[in-house]
Amino acid sequence: MHEGRKVTARLVRLLLLICLPLVHFQVQGQPTRVQVEALSSNSAVLNIDGQRKMLRAGQSFAGVTLVAADAKFATLRINGEEKKVGLSQHIGTSYAQPKERKVTIARDDRNQYLTNALINGRSSLVLVDTGANIVAMSAGHAQALGIDYFGGEPSHVETASGLASAYRLTLRSVSVGGIEVENVLATVVEGNYPVTILLGMSYLKHVKLQEHNGVLTLSRTH
Repeated sequence: MHEGRKVTARLVRLLLLICLPLVHFQVQGQPTRVQVEALSSNSAVLNIDGQRKMLRAGQSFAGVTLVAADAKFATLRINGEEKKVGLSQHIGTSYAQPKERKVTIARDDRNQYLTNALINGRSSLVLVDTGANIVAMSAGHAQALGIDYFGGEPSHVETASGLASAYRLTLRSVSVGGIEVENVLATVVEGNYPVTILLGMSYLKHVKLQEHNGVLTLSRTH
């Protein structure tokens, strides 16, 4: 019996020696594709090389660690590097960081920044005006752009000539140099004010503005 227990103990130690290396050296490889499928506060649903997994902040799976998450972005750590990824974006070996699009506008001799914009897909001259709360245009501008402003919300605005009737509406899109913003609030003023369409903050709040030596730069990361 005593000899039998010794044999059994030796067999157990042998099995441990055989099994331990398998556990110790089992290392996950770097995933080739990671996609964010759903986001919430401190949790995310990830698709990692075809495997769907919900992780909470601090948890890991298949070489991917969820560092943090909110309703818009997940911060992931992969192979020691942290990446901020939006909903439906994917990362991996073919991942490329989003590119920043820039547009430069030179100041004219009247210290104004004038440029062309696509409003609902139609081109028009606009004046960059950070003092205007929303995009503003005259009834003539709206007609030239094919905007049915009478369907907007009636209001009034103060002009140099006094109080004028106006209509508040939402433009389908406004694009300057390829920097497009959808669903932009605007005002159409009855009469000839403003002379040039004012590119106000309802568009400008979505871009980064930098001014240097008479050149205004608009930029946005896509």
